[in-house]
Amino acid sequence: MILTVTPNPSLDRTYEVPSLDRGEVVRATGERVDPGGKGVNVSRAVAAAGQRTVAVLPLGGAPGALVADLLDAQGIEVARVAVAGATRSNIALAEADGVLTKINAPGPELSAAEEELLLETVRAQSAGASWIVCCGSLPRGLAPSWYAELVARAHAAGARIALDTSGPALLAALRERPDVVKPNAEELAEAVGRSLATVGDAVKAAEELRGMGAGTVLASLGADGQILVDASGAWFGSARVDAVRSNVGAGDSSLAGFLIAGGNGPEALASAVAHGAAAVQLPGSVMPTPSDLDPAAVTVTAEMPVDRVLREPVS
Repeated sequence: MILTVTPNPSLDRTYEVPSLDRGEVVRATGERVDPGGKGVNVSRAVAAAGQRTVAVLPLGGAPGALVADLLDAQGIEVARVAVAGATRSNIALAEADGVLTKINAPGPELSAAEEELLLETVRAQSAGASWIVCCGSLPRGLAPSWYAELVARAHAAGARIALDTSGPALLAALRERPDVVKPNAEELAEAVGRSLATVGDAVKAAEELRGMGAGTVLASLGADGQILVDASGAWFGSARVDAVRSNVGAGDSSLAGFLIAGGNGPEALASAVAHGAAAVQLPGSVMPTPSDLDPAAVTVTAEMPVDRVLREPVS
């Protein structure tokens, strides 16, 4: 069982549009409503793969109730933490050329009592979990050190932790040595405080994160692929993608694929790349099933293309 923790979940509405013209009436060609948040998406991807997952979520108001109903319909167990504020609603506009515009609401502010109840719910649900996956931004009311506290408590209980967050929350949590961290290129650059222009730059940044406390770094480089850096070495993975439809949740699908395959080594990286490549070819934040995966399109190598210039450099 994979337990996910999403402190700031959302109700996500995705509209597919031909193009986005400011100040004009834009008519959508497709619409989806999905439960959202990085940890929620990881649970959805794990469930789509046919494995058990439990999602710990602070939920409030009508949007929160709909999130729980949607997850229940997908066969995902929800450990609900009732909060006074309404769960946020986000909007994504997916253009035909693959450009995605997202509008993310701030979400409710959690009280001290709700914060402690969230931590206690994670503890109560973690028995028997192969991984605890902590993902996404922190809601108002939670300090940047909140993830660090969660990692420390989980490790004290003997659990393995995968963390996907950014900024001060990531840097604080690294001191508690999470087993896996999964930044994208922008988050990786922010964590080390410099720009990344090549795959080699990204590898060096991942190695620095390991020096700061991360056990394993699985980093998404967008269209350039993914890198995996751990105590035994570094690998580069990429996949052929025929057409990008939406990249919403693709990184979360990658993390789920990595953990489903054991969360260690090049085989797990290949699974992560396959899941991410499948996700970007699906609408909205639809998570891939095993039938959507194309392992033959995936390449994983220890011969790192360090001089390859990133198609989307980050500064």
